[in-house]
Amino acid sequence: MDFETILVERSDEGFATLVLNRPDKLNTLSIRMRQEIAGAIDALEADPVIRVLILTGAGRAFTAGLDLDEWAAPGVVAAAAYELDVVAALQRFNGPVIGAINGLTITGGVEIALACDVLIASSDARFADSHVQVGLLPGWGGSARMVRRIGLHRAKELALTGRFLGAEEAAAWGFVNHVVAPDQLRPRAEAMARQMLAGVPEALIAYRRLLDDEAGMTLSEALKLERAASLANNTPVSRAEIDARLEKLRHRKR
Repeated sequence: MDFETILVERSDEGFATLVLNRPDKLNTLSIRMRQEIAGAIDALEADPVIRVLILTGAGRAFTAGLDLDEWAAPGVVAAAAYELDVVAALQRFNGPVIGAINGLTITGGVEIALACDVLIASSDARFADSHVQVGLLPGWGGSARMVRRIGLHRAKELALTGRFLGAEEAAAWGFVNHVVAPDQLRPRAEAMARQMLAGVPEALIAYRRLLDDEAGMTLSEALKLERAASLANNTPVSRAEIDARLEKLRHRKR
């Protein structure tokens, strides 16, 4: 597919990198960009080779959120934010999504980052939830995910002040998993993708889904779900298959 606002880089190793590519506009999420993201994700999900997705931005921003120049575009509400929901598009990809956060990440950009499974931030990364400052409320799940990620009181601080959260503070709060030097961002994300790809493909998807499902449950509900999922997943696996996988793991550790 040919794109105007994104780049898609496929690796034969089994991962792809989707780059938001409007650096002169801080990678703001225009209607065209959101259409292209959705199309690219659907194509990558349909590709049996691609099992892990890395999401990053070009230039000095991951993304500054919706392109407000399109807010009052004819025939759409709120720049088509609800029809062209980037987070919903991301969730159509069944494998893990690694957010490689390279710079400014504002409002809708924060919502997208929070929807990734793992976040690796450049030391240049800064996060701000500025919905209150522009008189809006999040609509892509950002508020719910932020409370679950960093807790209610820290989420309130970010949401109600709109202040910037630097990369190191974000790591201390558990907002991101790792902080690396800017030139190590892509290599670190790719290394993590390879670690994920070393697992059994079906288990990679199933475990990710299990963790997501458990996140919204009580402990007793989550324990029941885990047992049911374990029985359903493990029953067909033979001892020979397990032994072969363990032997492969032993070689990796040497």
